[in-house]
Amino acid sequence: MADTLSSIATVRDKAAAHEPRRVSRTSRILSSVVDNMPAMLAIVGCIALWQLIVWGFSVPTFMAPGPVAVLYAFRDNGATLWNNLLPTLLEAALGFLFGNLVAVLLAIWFVYSPLAEKAFYPVAVIIKSIPIIALAPILVLLVGNGIAPKIIIAGLICFFPTLVNMVQGLKSTSPAMLDLMRVLSASPTEIFWKVRIPASLPFLFAALKIAATSSVMGAIVAEWIGSSYGLGALIIEATYNFRSPLLYATVVIAATLAVLLFFAVSIAERKIVRWKPSSHE
Repeated sequence: MADTLSSIATVRDKAAAHEPRRVSRTSRILSSVVDNMPAMLAIVGCIALWQLIVWGFSVPTFMAPGPVAVLYAFRDNGATLWNNLLPTLLEAALGFLFGNLVAVLLAIWFVYSPLAEKAFYPVAVIIKSIPIIALAPILVLLVGNGIAPKIIIAGLICFFPTLVNMVQGLKSTSPAMLDLMRVLSASPTEIFWKVRIPASLPFLFAALKIAATSSVMGAIVAEWIGSSYGLGALIIEATYNFRSPLLYATVVIAATLAVLLFFAVSIAERKIVRWKPSSHE
């Protein structure tokens, strides 16, 4: 009997120990739902208003399909949308990866070599000033009409914001912290990894959020120039064939992809950056 009572007490204690964690997790979920409720209600309201306008004014489907018609397009063209989503996702992801990697490496070089910054920073500004829609045909002529120009264009769109933010982040290190590390006989490598990189991460992730959505736009614009696959090519095809519901469905897919990439970067930021840069007045 004593053993049974002891077992019951142990189970009760374990349940009590896990209860705050469950309550905390539930409260976080409820808090998130409450915080996002205005946005969700606004989205639902806009969709409902859109459908009412289409019904009320008898707008032709080929001009502006309602949400119901767009849902039917998702149902009828699911395989087509999926098959064209994957190439665009690949191009955007690779462009995001390579564009930001090159930007981070150049930013590190610029911070440790002022001469390199003076020489090549203006070149980066000039490249950024060229409209992507004008640069895309040049890249097609140089590297062909395969996946390469799409990745390069997506990478170029990601490149400049990350370069600017990363340079600023690496330079934002407190002089007092640098002096302290030198007093402690820290090597340049230790100063880089333990001081400069942590200070630059908030700046870097701010740029990565922009790059995450821009990379999708870059991939789609590149597909407009010349491609038989991808969301950009599907947008062109649906436009020329007056398949408005498919066009709207493709745009929704592209926007959803950009939002998901943005949230992926935001989640990574919360996992990696566990501090906020201090503000000095």
